[in-house]
Amino acid sequence: MIEASQKVNLLGMTLEQLTAFVSSLGLKSFRGGQIFQWMYKHGKTSFLEMTNIARTDQEILESSAAIGTPELAERLKAVDGTEKYLYRLGDGHCVEGVLIPESNRVTLCVSTQAGCALGCQFCLTAQGGLHRNLTTGEIVGQVFLARQLLGDSRTITHLVLMGMGEPLANYDSTLGAVKILLDPRGFDFSSRKITLSTAGLIPAIRRLLAENIGIGLAVSLNASNSKTRDRLMPINRTYPMEDLLETLRTSPIPKRRRITFEYVLIAGMNDTLEDAKRLARILRGIPCKINLIPYNPVPGISFAAPSEERVARFQQTLFDGGYTVFIRSSRGNEISAACGQLRERFVS
Repeated sequence: MIEASQKVNLLGMTLEQLTAFVSSLGLKSFRGGQIFQWMYKHGKTSFLEMTNIARTDQEILESSAAIGTPELAERLKAVDGTEKYLYRLGDGHCVEGVLIPESNRVTLCVSTQAGCALGCQFCLTAQGGLHRNLTTGEIVGQVFLARQLLGDSRTITHLVLMGMGEPLANYDSTLGAVKILLDPRGFDFSSRKITLSTAGLIPAIRRLLAENIGIGLAVSLNASNSKTRDRLMPINRTYPMEDLLETLRTSPIPKRRRITFEYVLIAGMNDTLEDAKRLARILRGIPCKINLIPYNPVPGISFAAPSEERVARFQQTLFDGGYTVFIRSSRGNEISAACGQLRERFVS
């Protein structure tokens, strides 16, 4: 008997990988497609529940493989209905994710790395540095587990790869997960319901747009000039804002899609009327919308959010420039589930 820890974990495998795996066990190749659907579409973790698979084949699969999700270590719920999940991974690292219910949608915020290497000054995740990339199975597993937790009470309608880490720094695992999430034989999410957020890794952005898989792209900008962005986001020294914007201006954007620019408003740092006017100028020529995010407090970081009046004036200036602009209100602040508040832990 193979120990559970020695079994092959199928979660995160593509249809092609599953087909190759079952063939290696001497099973018919079509079993791979059956497992793919049972696992991703129906959320089954036991081969014995896959009723169109012969009993002898079920037993072979049970002895050789497993469908292992991250473990739920903690579940917190805020008064506004926002939930934060702490997922424990197999090596003891834990990552956080957030479920955001609204009247017409339920959004799951998914992590792609344990920690983050980019060092953005306003983000708690960055304070501990990067521990490791997540696997495709660990990324998909967050959606798999969250769906189990919700049961029939609610359906996840939207996914945002905006949790811990830089998705494009873990490109292969992240895009592998996205393709599984999009597959109509599996999770069957619409490409219009998945958004990936990046701090601006230009080569990976070009690669992503060239793949033309149709998911939304959000760019964390947070400044109207490179000097300020250098201070807030060290990645700007490697991939300057001017080059980033030119890449977005000249790259093929899917029809009827716009880039989302995320702009964290920090009092006295990037929230002036001059910043708003400059932002309106530098985004010209890019099909886009803008999300303004008043800064969410993080322990140990001295930044503060601007006043509501200042935020409204910033928004109005961009409106006057012809942009679609939203103010993203904080959700789940009391459980540290808001933007920039997620952290990595290690639990032995």
